[in-house]
Amino acid sequence: MEMHEYDTDGYAIFRNVLDTELIGEADEHVRWLQERHPGRSGEDLSTELVARDPFWVRLVSDDRLLDIAERFIGPDIALFASHYIAKPPYTGKAVLWHQDGAFWPLDPMRVVTLWLAVDRSTPENGCLRVIPGSHRQDLHGVRERTGEDAVFGVESDVAVDESRAVDVILEPGDAEVHHPNIMHGSNANASPHRRCGLTIRYIPTSTRITAEPLPFPSALLLRGRAGVNEYQPRPRYVPGEHLPFRGAEEWAS
Repeated sequence: MEMHEYDTDGYAIFRNVLDTELIGEADEHVRWLQERHPGRSGEDLSTELVARDPFWVRLVSDDRLLDIAERFIGPDIALFASHYIAKPPYTGKAVLWHQDGAFWPLDPMRVVTLWLAVDRSTPENGCLRVIPGSHRQDLHGVRERTGEDAVFGVESDVAVDESRAVDVILEPGDAEVHHPNIMHGSNANASPHRRCGLTIRYIPTSTRITAEPLPFPSALLLRGRAGVNEYQPRPRYVPGEHLPFRGAEEWAS
């Protein structure tokens, strides 16, 4: 059913993918990252932090997430990028309407985004919004949006009919998967509740990351054959340097 929805609408929702304990560790991870990087907002925890962080790599390589990704891109899976967007209560910023693929150095543009809910995600706290079926459009150009307090100051350069938008309401541990061409965004968080999600950009290892220098900062081989890319080494867990987590000892050597 999810594949049919993805083909038709450009996105699909998977419920109860990860257990409560792991999501609790992800919540702790976000707070730990914000303490370690006080100059970054909760909406700016991303690419260059990933490959050196054993818990982050453990999370994105969880077999339950990779099994979902495999349904869309096949058995040879790499990470291209990952990004926590933790919108704080009352001040969390909007994400303007855009297509992911318009920004990414990938050839071909064969990639899938998995959006993992760490918090409950609702219209009140700025949940993901999508335009069903817009993935069938080509990639549009982008333009800067000045005077808009947004996570990224750029947007698609085509008009969006917001009456067609669907709110993606998720519970912690749920995941949404979407196509690189789908038009999506989110509103600001005007509620008293944080809205945190982790985006995970999975590519088949036949998709080349074209950005220089190589390897890309968050490129990691997660399952199967290495394919065409260079990858960062698996990080080693060091007590006192990294966030403790279940199974950390397996990452210590």
